[in-house]
Formats: sequence, C-alpha cells, structure tokens
Amino acid sequence: MVSRNDKQRVRRTASITRAVSAGFAHHEVGELDQAGALYRRALEEDPEHAEALHLLGLIAYQQGEFQSAIELIERALRKLAGLPEAHLNLGNALREVGRLPEAADSYHRAIDLDPDYGIAHSNLARALNDQGLFKAGLESSRRAVALIPDFLGAHVNCAAALIGLERVAEAETPLRRVVDLAPDRAEAHHDLGEILATLGRLDEAVASYHRALAIKPDYAEAHYNLGRALSAQSRLEEAEASYRRTLALDPDHARAHYGLANVFKTQRKLSEAIACFGRAVTLDPDDLVSLANWFRERQNICDWANYREDESRARSALKAQASPFAPSLLLALSSTPEEQLACARRVSEKIAVPEATMLLRPQPRPNRRIRLGYLSADFRQHPVAALIVELIECHDRRGVEVLGFCCGAKDGGAMRARLKSAFDRFVDIPDTTHRQAAELIHSHSVDILIDLNGYTGLSRTGILAYRPAPIQVNYLGYPGTMGAEFIDYIIVDPFLVPMEQQRFYTERLVHLPNCYQPSDTKRECAQPAPSRAASGLPEQGFVFCCFNNSYKITPTLFDIWMRLLNALPGSVLWLVETHPLVKDNLTREAVRRGIAPERLVFAQPAAVPEYLARLGLGDLFLDTLPYNAGATANDALWVGLPVLTCAGETYVGRMAGALLMAAGLPELVTTSLEAYEGLALRLATEPSRLAALRQRLPGNRATMPLFDIGRFTRNLERAYRRMWEIWRAGGPPAAFAVSPPDDTRLRPSLALG
Repeated sequence: MVSRNDKQRVRRTASITRAVSAGFAHHEVGELDQAGALYRRALEEDPEHAEALHLLGLIAYQQGEFQSAIELIERALRKLAGLPEAHLNLGNALREVGRLPEAADSYHRAIDLDPDYGIAHSNLARALNDQGLFKAGLESSRRAVALIPDFLGAHVNCAAALIGLERVAEAETPLRRVVDLAPDRAEAHHDLGEILATLGRLDEAVASYHRALAIKPDYAEAHYNLGRALSAQSRLEEAEASYRRTLALDPDHARAHYGLANVFKTQRKLSEAIACFGRAVTLDPDDLVSLANWFRERQNICDWANYREDESRARSALKAQASPFAPSLLLALSSTPEEQLACARRVSEKIAVPEATMLLRPQPRPNRRIRLGYLSADFRQHPVAALIVELIECHDRRGVEVLGFCCGAKDGGAMRARLKSAFDRFVDIPDTTHRQAAELIHSHSVDILIDLNGYTGLSRTGILAYRPAPIQVNYLGYPGTMGAEFIDYIIVDPFLVPMEQQRFYTERLVHLPNCYQPSDTKRECAQPAPSRAASGLPEQGFVFCCFNNSYKITPTLFDIWMRLLNALPGSVLWLVETHPLVKDNLTREAVRRGIAPERLVFAQPAAVPEYLARLGLGDLFLDTLPYNAGATANDALWVGLPVLTCAGETYVGRMAGALLMAAGLPELVTTSLEAYEGLALRLATEPSRLAALRQRLPGNRATMPLFDIGRFTRNLERAYRRMWEIWRAGGPPAAFAVSPPDDTRLRPSLALG
C-alpha cells in the first residue's frame, strides 16, 4: 500500500519534472525569462535539483550574469559530475570572468568524460590561446576540427593559435574555411583581411574588408583596417575617407585618429597631423606611439611650447617601445648610448625569428669574388643614394661582385638610373613577405649583405632576421646600433664611434681608417651660381646658415644662434623652409629673443645642382646637436663652406666631426656648446681667420681623405675581405680596424673655445 507521503513525493517529483520540462521548452526557443521562472519554481520544490540548477545557471550565463552562473552550475555538479555538458558550461562561465586555468580544467573534465566532445576541445583551445599557450591551443583546435569539421569556432581558434605562434601564413587556411562556412558573417571577411594585410597582400586584404562592409556597413573596425591597408598602398585620399568613416561611427577610436594623423603627415598637413596625434594621446594616454609621433611632428615644425617637458615624455615613451620607428625617433632626443641600445634591442627582439626558420648558411667557397649585396629602399634621389653611388661605381670588380636589392619605389629618376647601371645586378624586391624577400636574396648567393636602411621609414629589417646572407652589415643609412643579433658588423670610424663604445653596440665595430662616409665627387653645382641678392641674402652682412632638417633644431641651439645675431649687427641666419609652419614658428621664436624677423632668411627646397650652388653663398655652417649634419655637412664642405660642429656622445652627435677630421679641419670640432658659441663668434668677427679656413678647403678637397673616393673604396673592400676571412675561418664576428690610426692625422683640440 502506497503511503500518503509517497504519493506527495511522487506528485512533487512530477511537478518538478513538468516545471523543468516546460522551462526547457521555453529555453529552446529563447524565452529565457519564462524558462527561468519555471526552473526557479522547480527549485522551490527541491532547492538542490541538479538539472534545474544547471539550466538556471545556463540562463544566467546567457544573460551575462557569469558569477551567478558559476555558483549555480557548481551546485549542480555535486550531483551531475558525470555530465560533460555541465563541465563545459562551467568552463564557459569561468572563462568569461577571466579564470582561465579553472576554465581549462573544466573543459578537460568534459573531455575526460567524452573524448569525442568536439565543442569542449574547441573551447579548451580558446582558453589556452587566451593564456598564451598557443601550441596546446593549436592541438586542441585541430582535434575539434577533426571531430566537427564544420564547426566555425574550431577554425577560428585554430587561426588564433597559429597567429599567436607567429605562423601567420598558415592562419589563412582556417580563416578561409570560416568564410566558406559563414559567407554572410562580416567578421569572417574582416579577420581574413587582417591576415592578408599582415602577409603584405594588400589588394586581397582591401577586397576582404570591402566584403565585410558590404554585409555590415557600420562595422567601425573594418573601416579602420581598410584605412590602414589603403594607407599602406599610398591611396591616401581613400584611406582618409575610411578613417573618417571609422570616427563617424566611433569618435573615440584612438587608433583611427593615429591612422588619420599619418595620412596627414604624409600629405604634409602637419597641423592636422599634430592635432590627430594629440587626440589619440588624449584618448589613450598609454599610446606611446602616438605620443612619440606627436612630439616628432612638433619638432618638424619647430613648435617648442613645453619643449623640455614634452621631450622628456617622448623620450620615456620611446625607451619603452618595441615599434620599428622608435629607435630612429629617439636619436633626435637628448638620449644616451645606453638608451639607444636598449630601445634598438627591444625592436630587434620583436623582429627576430626562431633559428629553425632561418635560411641555411652556405659553406665558404674559396677562390672566387666576394659577392656583396646592398639592400635599400632609397635607391632614388635620397641622401644615402647620393653618398653611395660613386662607391658602387668604384668597386673593384676583380675582387668583388656588387648586387643591389631595391625594396623601395621605382621613381624613374636619374639617380635610380645611375645606380642601376652601377650595380652588376639590380634586383627589385616585390611587395612580398620578409621571408620571401629573404629567400630571393639568398637565391643570389650573397656573401655579405649590407643594410643601408636600418630602422628608417621604408626599411625591411625583417628580411635580415631570416639570415639571407652569412655576413650581415649595418651601414650608413641608420646612424646607430640596431641591437640585433642577426647583424654582425657596423661600419664606422675611430672618431664617429670610438672602440671604447663597443659595449653600446650589438654589432662588432669596424673602423675605416679615415672616415665612415663615402662621397660622390661627380656631383655638380649649377652654373652660374646665384647671387646673394637673388637668394634673399645681404651682400655685406655675415651669413650664418644651417640647412639641416628642422627637427634637428632645438631651443638651446636656437638661443645660441640668436645671441650670435645679436652680437653681430647686420648678420643673418639662413635656414631651409621645409614647411611654412617652420618659418612662422622660428620667426616668432626669434622675435621673442629680440631679433627682427628679417634677420631670418628662408630658402625654398631646390634641385641638387641649384642647392649646392646656393649653399656656397653662406659664410659659416652652424651644425646642430644632439643630431649632427651628415650628408648635408658633406655637401657644405664639398662647396667650400666651413662647418662648425659640437661633438656629442652618440653616433648622430659625431657625424659632422668625423667629416671635418677627414677634411683636414679638426679645429672646427668643439666639445661643448660654450666652445661652439665662442668659436662661432670669433670666426664671424675675425675675417682673416675664417678666410684662411675657406682657402684651405679647395686644396683639402683634392688631398684629404674625405673626397678621395678611390682610397675610401679600397679601404671598405679591405674591411669586407676581413669580414669574409673571419667567417671562412669559422670564428665569430670580431671588432677590427682596417689599418692602425695614422699618427700624422689631425685630431680635434680639446682646448678650442
């Protein structure tokens, strides 16, 4: 006979079952409130009903109440420990609150109960990826793909793991599968576009972004990344439109402000660029990239408001970065050799690739010419090309074979044509991945690869990370260490980088005997030379000049220059007007220092022959610090214009001094700004002293090492042969001097001043 209690228990069980079943029916069609009410009714009857607890926890998860979901499902698991789905759902909730190791444990328990539970494998992959455990994440996602080939999430997680492992090219396959499975999913096309852009396949990336936007026109991130791809293709007007569309949808999108700033910078709309960089910094104070660019563009227009404070901020930002542009920007700040090395190391570590992916080094091949490869994006009308071109022409083909690898634009100019004819082979590197470009260079059996770019705007440093040549050299284009273990040597001279500074360079120092910089002795000045009057200069007044880039001018140097003008009535300061804002800002700064605006004369940029002819009209070239003149100082000395410099502690602060030493004018190298200012004033007020210097320059041009390109080329080839001998002998790269310092060589006097 059934007791009354038994009947009540049966009725209660039936009631609970009906409530849970009815709730589940609502749950399946997305009626979560109704389902939740029914599950709670069941729990009123039995507070520990495992199924109701689990399903109510699932609703909490679906409604974003993740902590509540965790508590409910954990209670359910006291009785449902053998249910894989409960462990899966607990893992999902734990992942949402950032408890990733616990989430992974829950997924593992689900898999232990059901080894073929594909969704659990996929979700485990996501939890592992989120922890940076990409190798394990890849294994789990591939297991999920094998179990459920058409499960979208498994392919997404597989792609994420491959990207995390920096196997970006392989990630294209799972993302294309995502697109196949969900052709109407805008995110799928967008994510594929990101991979294609990373691989340098910009046309395909643009097409993918457009497909994403056709599905979802208000997709801000797709507009942003489309802008990035278009900008990389120099389609600046289209890129600007994409960034503006991003900002219309999301006004606080800091990266879109940064992207738009770069478009404006390229278009030379510097006021707009500075405003956009500034807005990016305001929106994201931790955006060190925008902060550093904001300060550099203000340097470019000589906007010196709060200069010291903002320079300090930019310096701190750059020291903390691993962006490829950071080392170059840091050079123009009051940075130390230690800081420059640390910054370069951070960048190189980001660029470096696993040793297993590097190209195989060939065995040394004796009794043949050394094959040199010069790599540059600047085989065009550019200061590096102007310095290097006669060197390429003068290489002795009996001992070396010379290849040029161009990773820049084909500008069709005279300099590119001259360089193409100078190289034994000239190879344009297509717009491919760094690895593919490295394979192309490697296929030409280059023995010594000389990088003429370093960390400059259009460089492809990533190519060198794959070791396309057994010996790799940093030279000329980047004035500092690259901090990279995959660069063996840097070519310098004893003044530019003394041997005691080896500790600030990861490359081994190679000292050329006279000067690190080659010169083109075929450059021509326009004839006839313009008059001073035609150039806006006074016929009788003393002309101080500086044709360095405007970002090299600092308030401290400008103070000195203005004191010189004040001390010498009738004198002028002659500068180059790189942008109208430079003239406006420097004129304003001069007036603030009590100097009339007309005493600053601004020259417009000109073609090289006209620029050289005009440059000779100056009386004294005033160099900058911490960033000296390089190619510009070479030009000034070539036309007979004395250059006064102050030597600093870093490569960029010693370039002009190295040239003056090789030109036989060491007395123009000072070692303090006080000495620099005092000597400038004496030279300006003692005409005979300056005239004697000017009279020496033409003779020195014919006899001193700076403009002896034949001697320079032989010394450089001796350096290359020594590198080759060290490698053939199986030894590691070692610092060396091509020849001992010449005791008769003129040296700077520390007593100048």
